[in-house]
Amino acid sequence: MKKIFVELKKLDKITYKIIGYGFVFSTIIALIAVSILLLYIFSGTSIFYHIGLALIKSSFYIGTQFIICGIIVDSIKKTYS
Repeated sequence: MKKIFVELKKLDKITYKIIGYGFVFSTIIALIAVSILLLYIFSGTSIFYHIGLALIKSSFYIGTQFIICGIIVDSIKKTYS
């Protein structure tokens, strides 16, 4: 975990900006998923539960992928520059 934080501090400005936008996008999807899950709690329709659960899983996956792929792309750019 410590290595990930060290790598995040050494990122290129453009890569850091892309990771930031990806994280914001992931957060927006998570907030939509939470609102759909709240709709499930108040209405009791099971389709809302499945849609909300799929969206929250997707948002966590997308956020993780932006961070990991950003670190990898930045290390590749630094290697071949």
